[in-house]
Amino acid sequence: MLMLSCKSSIVRILVVDDHELTRLTLQLVFSCQENIEVIGLASNGLEAVEMVKRHQPDVIVLDLQMPVMDGWSASGHIKAISPETQIIAYSSVEDARLLDKKAMSSLDAFCKKDVPTRELIDLVKQLGQRASDRSVAQYINPVGNRTTDI
Repeated sequence: MLMLSCKSSIVRILVVDDHELTRLTLQLVFSCQENIEVIGLASNGLEAVEMVKRHQPDVIVLDLQMPVMDGWSASGHIKAISPETQIIAYSSVEDARLLDKKAMSSLDAFCKKDVPTRELIDLVKQLGQRASDRSVAQYINPVGNRTTDI
């Protein structure tokens, strides 16, 4: 017998940014939210990939421009090891060429760093729900056809 809970689930997020103040501020903002748990902080894409292997977050808030491994490269590695993880590109990038379809192919959403905090929180919750829905759907029908979003 399959039983599904109607209780809202906790969205587990990873924050990745090379600026310590940004990481800690986002950690504080998300930690104050109901149903959001910050499971880790990373300062570059390589750290993020390693943390995804260990913690399997639902959502990643990922800066695009970082040392060691940038967000674009990291997102491809992350999707390869954890395709259900939802990735929000969190950046101040203005150049439209950097945000073309090919560059954004392994990202699920884009959020500019100057967006109001409430919008970022709502986006994390929305993508967290999407990740949860996909996990349940795969559990119920693991051999079903996958569809793509966005």
